[in-house]
Amino acid sequence: MSTAKVTYLGNLRTECEHLKSGATFITDAPLDNNGKGEAFSPTDTVATGLASCMITMMGIKAASLNISLEGTTAQVTKTMDVNPRRISRIDVEIDVPTKMSEKFQKILKNTANTCPVLYSLHPDIEKEIVFHWG
Repeated sequence: MSTAKVTYLGNLRTECEHLKSGATFITDAPLDNNGKGEAFSPTDTVATGLASCMITMMGIKAASLNISLEGTTAQVTKTMDVNPRRISRIDVEIDVPTKMSEKFQKILKNTANTCPVLYSLHPDIEKEIVFHWG
């Protein structure tokens, strides 16, 4: 069964639908590639997906440790390259407001660094992951 349906709406915009839930989001081509930049670009979703995956994996592990990660945020910076046009670098800065021991910080950091999106990204993409704890 398919995971998602992507429909081209014209003007370099797509609508992406998650088939199981019906949730949708829009993508636009970025300003530097003939687009309006009024929504996430497809490459923005890749970079953002990395941060989302890392925090989700941390949340799964934190729940098993009886730690709440509510309010955790990530700032994502995507850098593009040319020839070929591609993502060359993703910076993720994760801010965990919850106070916890260094042992739990290490466990959660290791968990984040084993997320499936991180493993799925091309090895040529530079990744800089920084954690700030409580």
